[in-house]
Amino acid sequence: MKLLLIVVLFVWSHAEKPNLLLLKSYKNDVNVTGWLMSEKLDGVRAYWDGKRLISRSGKEFAVPKWFVKDFPPFEIDGELWTKREDFENIVSIVNQQSAHDGWKDITYQIFEVPYQEGGLLTRLSVLEQWLDENPNRYIMIIPQKVCKGSEHLKQILEEVEAKGAEGLVVRDPNALYVGQRSERSLKVKSFTDDECVVTGYTDGHGKFEGLVGALLCSWKDKVLKIGSGLSDEERRKPPMIGSEITFKYNGLTKYGNPKFPVFLRIRDTY
Repeated sequence: MKLLLIVVLFVWSHAEKPNLLLLKSYKNDVNVTGWLMSEKLDGVRAYWDGKRLISRSGKEFAVPKWFVKDFPPFEIDGELWTKREDFENIVSIVNQQSAHDGWKDITYQIFEVPYQEGGLLTRLSVLEQWLDENPNRYIMIIPQKVCKGSEHLKQILEEVEAKGAEGLVVRDPNALYVGQRSERSLKVKSFTDDECVVTGYTDGHGKFEGLVGALLCSWKDKVLKIGSGLSDEERRKPPMIGSEITFKYNGLTKYGNPKFPVFLRIRDTY
């Protein structure tokens, strides 16, 4: 009987991992004139499967019933978000093991309505029409703007990054939905980011005496030392060894090492 109870609890808290649309990185030789641009929100990815709100890894969020009670009966995909430069707070709200009132600060910012027919705007219009008849204070559709060319893209990128945004997303408006990484959906940033695995730490010195000085990380066939970007709290309680983190850098050296690596966050694996 005890074994049966454990199995039931595990199934309830872990759904099947969804097949999500994922972004590739924008390169200057890609012509995105006529594509749709939107701000890339620095939140936590969440997928509503019509009944449950689950993470990209298939974990079911402990979301209050009042938050999702008026959600649509079809799938939507987006970011759990509060405001720019608030990622740690968002994680602290949505990653708790039980529902709580902190979700009142969260909005569900939608960029996709999976498996609907037509291009992106047609798919999003399905949700727009549903919200017209079923208003919801927590669901918001991320605005899309037509890109007029590379200079326009650069201009908008500079504007949103100056306001603290993570970057932009550009998407081919005619591309059909695919639940995988796509050449027709690109992230645009003024820096390059990637993931690596924490393998150890170095000791801090000076003002960081007694704290972690830097993270030692495994990236491809190299060992990186990443100290920049860590807050005092993250130096006191650094990402656990074996955890995957996201970092940014400005190009590669002639030896293939990332220039000026900076810690961004523990990777979104919720």
